[in-house]
Amino acid sequence: EPPAGGGGEPPAEHRALVLTGFGGYDKVKVQARRGAEPRPGEVSVTVRACGLNFADLMARQGLYDRLPPPPVCPGMECAGTVRALGDGVRDRQVGDKVMVLARSGLWQEVVNVPASHTFPMPEGMSFEEAAALLVNYITAYMILFDFGNLRPNQSVLIHMAAGGVGTAAIQLCKTVENVTIFGTASASKHESLKESGVAHPIDYRTMDYSEEVRKISPKGVDIVLDPLGGSDTTKAFNLLKPMGKLITYGVANLLTGQKKNLMAMAKTWWNQFSITALQLLHQNKAVCGYHLGYMDEEVELLRSVVAKLVNLYSQGKIKPKIDSVWPFDQVAEAMKQMQEKKNVGKVILVPEAPKEESKKAEN
Repeated sequence: EPPAGGGGEPPAEHRALVLTGFGGYDKVKVQARRGAEPRPGEVSVTVRACGLNFADLMARQGLYDRLPPPPVCPGMECAGTVRALGDGVRDRQVGDKVMVLARSGLWQEVVNVPASHTFPMPEGMSFEEAAALLVNYITAYMILFDFGNLRPNQSVLIHMAAGGVGTAAIQLCKTVENVTIFGTASASKHESLKESGVAHPIDYRTMDYSEEVRKISPKGVDIVLDPLGGSDTTKAFNLLKPMGKLITYGVANLLTGQKKNLMAMAKTWWNQFSITALQLLHQNKAVCGYHLGYMDEEVELLRSVVAKLVNLYSQGKIKPKIDSVWPFDQVAEAMKQMQEKKNVGKVILVPEAPKEESKKAEN
């Protein structure tokens, strides 16, 4: 690498996924972008794997409030190798393997990010696992422990239990003694949920999950994780035991098809749960809201959570579950896999086709 400003070499082009406008799967396209040298305090990272998140699907439809207007690179997490340091960066070296968290912009072959947004990968972790860790596990950890105050012998209801946050939440619940997990997912996923530690998988498509929970636990549960929004938040609140906690962290109910659905939006907002402080007082319940996208200034807080997660990974207590790995040019198929809820675990994007796959294609 020539030093910045030395020799006047223009930075090389790299491939990036770009959201060209709001709408269906075809709105995210592979484009060439001009790189730039890292600014002071930044590192430049060669990206090896990227995480796909529900927020990215919302962003494509114009439903995510933390995305700059298009054309824009989506992507809130990735993993790769440090290739260059900006001025003043002391705690990273060229060649370091890092995980990266950002508000957006990470679905590219090369990214420049503040060094404070990078975290060293633990020993033995693959780039795919590293790209599956930050968003889902930080979210699940802070919801369960910082807001939920999860303790031994409690019960938890996890929606979309086979998804990224769901999988992380199940593993984190297993680090606490004797926690009973209820998990909603389509029937085809129940076997794998049972293996991962869900005592009571519930098919939300054919059953009323509230009724199913009450059959097993008439008083309800201690904690409900709510990524759904709308009328499901009300159901969640009603399912809480005294001293129970509802943590709402998404509005997946807005996602009904490829494009923004005004009917679904109207219905979700109309059914949006609302309660006054005085009503809460009579119920002995807590309602919390969590949004990782608004945490980007909280560097110290995030660093301490990631340190705990890395520790749990190193002890073998948590391990990101990879559903599938897709090259950049199959981003539409990757988004579809997640939006149609076919995934069990994390959907990963990689800049190039995995080597094994390309060999298979040649033979």
